[in-house]
Amino acid sequence: MFPYYLGRMWRRGGYRKDFSHRWGRLRHIPPKPQGVRRIWLQAVSVGELGSIRPLVAQLARLPDVEIIITSTTSTAYTLARSTYGYDVPRIYTAIFPLDFQPCSYAAWRCIEPDLAVLTETELWPEHLYQAWCHSTPVVLINGRLSDRSFRRYGYFKGVMRSLLKKLTLIIAASEQDADRFRLLGMDPAKVVTVGNIKFDSEPPAALDPEAALQLRRDLGFESQSTVPPLVILGASTWPEEEALLLDAFEDALASGIDCRLLLVPRHAERRRELIPLLERRSLAWHLRSSGQVLSKPVMVHVADTTGELSRLTQAADIAFIGKSMPPNSGGQTPLEAAACGVPILYGPHMNNFRQICSSLEAAAAAVPIAKPEALSPQLIQLLRNQQSRQSMGTAAREWHERNRGATQRTFERLQPFLKASEVNIERTVLTS
Repeated sequence: MFPYYLGRMWRRGGYRKDFSHRWGRLRHIPPKPQGVRRIWLQAVSVGELGSIRPLVAQLARLPDVEIIITSTTSTAYTLARSTYGYDVPRIYTAIFPLDFQPCSYAAWRCIEPDLAVLTETELWPEHLYQAWCHSTPVVLINGRLSDRSFRRYGYFKGVMRSLLKKLTLIIAASEQDADRFRLLGMDPAKVVTVGNIKFDSEPPAALDPEAALQLRRDLGFESQSTVPPLVILGASTWPEEEALLLDAFEDALASGIDCRLLLVPRHAERRRELIPLLERRSLAWHLRSSGQVLSKPVMVHVADTTGELSRLTQAADIAFIGKSMPPNSGGQTPLEAAACGVPILYGPHMNNFRQICSSLEAAAAAVPIAKPEALSPQLIQLLRNQQSRQSMGTAAREWHERNRGATQRTFERLQPFLKASEVNIERTVLTS
């Protein structure tokens, strides 16, 4: 698989920085001091890295604990370094090594963790084997299995059972996820459900009306009218969804609605695909990554940057959640929009967030769009109805607040591993 991933890294760019970490060469991490317990926390990408921030803050307050945070993608590693730089005591950042014996072995010798923590669906065979060799407990937090992952893993139940046996505990995000891990062969006594820790990711400080208005001006969203234009957000969009949103946006403009479109593609490097798409439209547009100061208002702003979605969501009146319209499937998280109190729309393929979406819909905070051609009329209807937008936004924020607390419950489940001796690890799991 290595040639495939090398090609992927080349296309996406940004992988040159500290590439030696991928071979397990983590020379910047000092030897573990005596009496200190180390936690190795692996968060594969930006989403997982953001979700563990409240948990890291709690773990960092424990005495005599060091935290090693690794990530797999270049964007996540950049964010980790900016968040937990050299001035943050007892926290080190690195790139997760290739899951290949020499690389993983070298990283384990350097880090010497007392506890290894994985997030969501990460089951790295060599990493788990090294943990087993070192008698180190491994906990999967916010454990999730999408329909696709569950179906694929189901074809290899024997292999999965062997992998899952090397996990000490799974802290599942939902009861459905917990049941799926059990069906794949995980010991039921080692699976617990605490809720989704992504609810506890702190949204950016709420902008006051004047600051929100200034953010829109900074995006180039100004109007000849005294009333600010409405802003449609395409959050974490995937191929073909930008064209669909542009069509719906033009329909809204044609119907007399003063609105603007803010596109935040899931992968910033897709700007190459979006430029020809935008050039074919008679709309003024701007790429955020260009770094150029806007000299005139624009109709479409493409935020092809990383780590800004939460803040930019506060400029939106309606959010469409990406990876939910065909040919895409799975969906991106709607939690950021809900936390900011923004009405939510998404397509029919949010299967990675099925329970969350059902709950949002029951709370009247989100509207599913059954097919691509239904997006435009639904969007126009909501843009025209201020009362509906306010009602949905309030419901979304209240729903998000009701579902918080999983981070504290996860923290409580991890604490025994930082106190128990290796001899008592199994007993700690079975009695906690």
